[in-house]
Amino acid sequence: MRRYARFVIPALGLVAVLLGFLLFNLKDSLVFFRTPTEVVQEAQAGDGDRMRLGGQVVAGTIDETTDGVAFDVSDGTTTIAVIHTGAPQQLFQEGIGVVITGTWDGTMFHSDEMMVKHDEQYRTEDGGEYHPGDYPDSATG
Repeated sequence: MRRYARFVIPALGLVAVLLGFLLFNLKDSLVFFRTPTEVVQEAQAGDGDRMRLGGQVVAGTIDETTDGVAFDVSDGTTTIAVIHTGAPQQLFQEGIGVVITGTWDGTMFHSDEMMVKHDEQYRTEDGGEYHPGDYPDSATG
C-alpha cells in the first residue's frame, strides 16, 4: 500500500495541475456570445461593456454607411439594430450567421469586429459549386 500511495498521490497532483492549466488556457480560446434576446434581457442600457452578439442577419436590412455597414441581427425572437465600423467580412450577406464584438447602448449595438459563419461549400462567381476533384492536378497531367 505504501508503494502504491507514493505513486498515486503525485500522479493525481500532476493530473490536477494539468487540468487546471488546460481549463485556464482554453477559456481564452472559446468564443462565447449572447443572443439578441439575452442582450435585451440582461444588459443594462449604456453600461459600455464589450460583448459578443450572435445571430442571423435579417434579410433586407443591410445598408452601407460611410464608416461600414448597418444591419439587423435576430435570433428568431428578438431583433437588434447593429452599426458595424469597418469593412464587413467578404462572405457577409443577408441570412448568414454572424458573431460581432462591440457595445450595447440600450437601443443599438455598435461593433468593430465581425466573424461570419459559412458552410464548407465553395461556389464560383457564376454560382456553380467548386469541387477540388473536378480539376485534374497539373503535375499529374
